[in-house]
Amino acid sequence: MTLSHESKSVKCATSSFTKRKNSLFSPPELYLPGTQCALRSQVSLASLTSFRVGGPAEWYVAPRCIEDLQASYQWARSEGLSLTLLGAGSNLLVSDCGLPGLVLGTRHLRHTKFDPETGRVTVGTGEPIARLAWQAAERGWQGMEWAVGIPGTIGGAVVMNAGAHQSCTANILVEVQVLCADGTTQTLTPQDLGFSYRSSLLQGDSRLVTQATFQLQPGADPVQVLATTTNHLEQRKRSQPYHLPSCGSVFRNPTPHPAAWLIEQIGLKGYTIGGAQVAERHANFILNCGGAKASDIFQIIRHVQQQVEQHWSLSLETEVKILGDFQLA
Repeated sequence: MTLSHESKSVKCATSSFTKRKNSLFSPPELYLPGTQCALRSQVSLASLTSFRVGGPAEWYVAPRCIEDLQASYQWARSEGLSLTLLGAGSNLLVSDCGLPGLVLGTRHLRHTKFDPETGRVTVGTGEPIARLAWQAAERGWQGMEWAVGIPGTIGGAVVMNAGAHQSCTANILVEVQVLCADGTTQTLTPQDLGFSYRSSLLQGDSRLVTQATFQLQPGADPVQVLATTTNHLEQRKRSQPYHLPSCGSVFRNPTPHPAAWLIEQIGLKGYTIGGAQVAERHANFILNCGGAKASDIFQIIRHVQQQVEQHWSLSLETEVKILGDFQLA
């Protein structure tokens, strides 16, 4: 593999590597060619996902600018590696075996620009959407109150058309910038994205959201907008379990009944495998009650799907994205 060792800091890291190998410490960071972007091997993904489970990434990188993103894409392509995008890790279940190839974390790609003249806000892909909701509320800008309880990033919200309280990302999105696999960028409109319930054409796509622009309504009383935003968050906390690691809603809601109702009616609240459990407060949540493995959660997902199919003749689709090898589960 071609890695950059040109900078002084990298030479120092390489030098200390020899000493640390003798002490059985982890190997040093390497850098993507032509950048100061650290590239690390065998990075545990458990701490980077809201479920707090999952094995290591073969390679992990967390770019801080568009040039680092382009270098990451180029390096993965040159090495013939698969590429997995990781935002806040709030809608993912990663296998205990980990993930091959390069995992690209977007959490450092943050910037926010409010334009009072147009009422538009442009935000980097790694910005937490809940944080943006609070920032808008503090300015008296309406339109994002619904997003305050969503534990994901802007990029993830666009890709999955995140929503709550009868609102969703598609309703306020003006345009989105994406990075293509060949290193070029595109600007797409909502019409280009084929939005539907918790879905867009970017799901399963190689393009990476780099930033998004939303249309909000400035000029309201900040006290009023903050009160509405706070009320939305309190509603979620009353009805959903926030005290233990989870991914949020596991299943998409079919019609006419939501997934939680279907699961509750067949007595699966509290159903447990290993350290994982169907939440008592909200049956569409699976909790890591301590020491859960990804395989425990995966087996509960499959059990719930089988039971719902048997009792209701409905096929529950997962909202959580399942990554890696679960053949042993």
